[in-house]
Amino acid sequence: MMNILAPIKSGNLWPLYEGEVSAEQLIGNQTLRELQQANAPDGAELYANAWVDPADWQTLLEKGGSVKLVTENDEVLAYTGDSNSAVVTIASAKSRLILHPWDLIYVNEQVVAEIAESHYEGEVSPAAHIEGNLIVGEGTRILPGVFIEGNVIIGKNCKVGPNCYIRGNTTIGDNCHIGQAVEVKNSIIGHGSSVGHLSYVGDSVLGNRVNFGAATVTSNLRHDGLNHRSMSAQELVDTGRRKFGTIVGDNVHTGIHTAIYPGRKLGRGTSTRPNAEVQSDLIEI
Repeated sequence: MMNILAPIKSGNLWPLYEGEVSAEQLIGNQTLRELQQANAPDGAELYANAWVDPADWQTLLEKGGSVKLVTENDEVLAYTGDSNSAVVTIASAKSRLILHPWDLIYVNEQVVAEIAESHYEGEVSPAAHIEGNLIVGEGTRILPGVFIEGNVIIGKNCKVGPNCYIRGNTTIGDNCHIGQAVEVKNSIIGHGSSVGHLSYVGDSVLGNRVNFGAATVTSNLRHDGLNHRSMSAQELVDTGRRKFGTIVGDNVHTGIHTAIYPGRKLGRGTSTRPNAEVQSDLIEI
């Protein structure tokens, strides 16, 4: 029987992607599609626009026949057999549609949090301090003074440190540089990106080949403590996140001392001047 992750209407994932989620989005040390393939039943057809928790996949298999997995809001996540006659099963709170780029932070939090043990293929300095489970790719160097708290995945051929702080459930891609006095918290940093020094990246997604100039800072908390809202398809959307920084497309460069307001997005290929304040979304030219 074919098990299908149901296609959905296109979401607004700008500036990372137009329309539906790219299956190549970095989550942990894999792509979104690879994660789904690792957890889904054999023969599943995957569209990579939803995250189905492994326990929910197992529920579908155990029930047998035609079963439709939906959220509490009646959004279809997956189904088996004939979806028109399927028995409806409510998914756990861990499964969700991916409609906006900040939903990827939620998936990354789950995946990285489940790392059970550390694995080093690169070099970790004895002067680094590790609290949690850390995966380090081949050719990567973790320099003295680095403090890693919680579960973190770092790809291949990266340079991290000296004297930086990485925490939360963070994913850093291949060929990245996280430098002196940088803090990264609960974020995804794409391949080939650099956060060189004196910067803060919190609850954010950075695309590939992004360069943050010195002292670029993302803000991720409202003064009133309410959920952040962000523009999506010309509508202000509640992200459901009390802490949410920024979404940055590929090939973005920021000038030194750039301050990014919470929930703002920087379009692919955009740049900022020194001392800039990003108060609204930057659209690529």
